Amino acid sequence: MLKVTNLTKEYDSTLAVNNVGFEVMGGEIAILLGPNGAGKSTTIKCITGLLKYHGSIQICGFDNKSLMAKKNFGYVPETPALYDMLTVYEHLEFIAHAYGISDYKEYAEKLLERFEILDKKNKLGKELSKGMQQKVSICCALLLRPKVIFFDEPMVGLDPKAIKELKEVFQELKNDGCSVIISTHIIDSVSEIWDKALIMKKGQILFSKSREEIEHESETLEEIFFRVTED
Repeated sequence: MLKVTNLTKEYDSTLAVNNVGFEVMGGEIAILLGPNGAGKSTTIKCITGLLKYHGSIQICGFDNKSLMAKKNFGYVPETPALYDMLTVYEHLEFIAHAYGISDYKEYAEKLLERFEILDKKNKLGKELSKGMQQKVSICCALLLRPKVIFFDEPMVGLDPKAIKELKEVFQELKNDGCSVIISTHIIDSVSEIWDKALIMKKGQILFSKSREEIEHESETLEEIFFRVTED
């Protein structure tokens, strides 16, 4: 489970995130929506432990910067950050050793095969297209078998087959009891898979409802998004 409580982040005199709070339970897929400048990126960086902040962020009951939290947390950034001189497979080996994962080789090859990059396993990071880099980033995050995972614009640069596979992965993670959070600008890309919608504007969560609650509304999620975020 991911639990964010009273999250506040200031840059000098600018309040980027203002008292944000939400929960994503195990077996739940939440989508984080918002226009540019809404505070999504800052919220993501706080959750991943890249920024100092005020408030509380817990992953599976542990402080997000603790070792136990990090062992249970996977992250796919919007822009893949691969090492130029490591091969595709060496990236997975690096993650496995960093997280103390044993017996990972069979699963690593299955992930690479699933995302159709097994034949690229010996290519260097700098030799890959952006789409291929994104696939490697996804495989590295999934290798952990995380209990909480955050995807930031995960479908950008992926081909249709990879997008289909990734959507199946989302459902499998949910079925396994994982807390899944997806940040995206493209509502249609996740329209059939989410359980909870969170809409941010000007550093605050202005809307948080489940799919069941929204189904009783007279508006679609897209209509709600524009109503909430447009001045």
